[in-house]
Amino acid sequence: MKGHLLAAALVAALALGVPLVAGPLARPALIGAAIATATALASLYAFGRTGRGAARPVEGALAVFAAMFLVRIVLVGLGLAAVARSGESVVAFVVAFFVPYFAFTAIEGSFLAALGRRTGNPA
Repeated sequence: MKGHLLAAALVAALALGVPLVAGPLARPALIGAAIATATALASLYAFGRTGRGAARPVEGALAVFAAMFLVRIVLVGLGLAAVARSGESVVAFVVAFFVPYFAFTAIEGSFLAALGRRTGNPA
């Protein structure tokens, strides 16, 4: 878990740092990156909580994965609506959300795979 948290922290720092130098696209990019980062860190926290001491930690982690995916869908819709209403760049929002999102998804998937190997039980 520590390696996954370290990778997530590195991606979070990059995701939130890059929009700060994006000039006029900084605000929509920062909104997208903040949504991706906040949901990913919440997801990893929930994975850690469900993985410890659970009888079937992989099933719990998959439930967290599904629930956070739904939360992300809602937050992306709200963020996209807010950016579009303000007349700012929707493309900057989308790119700033999805680039870190895919990186975080790889980290979360790696964590799930490691969790499955640790328990020795198939999901």
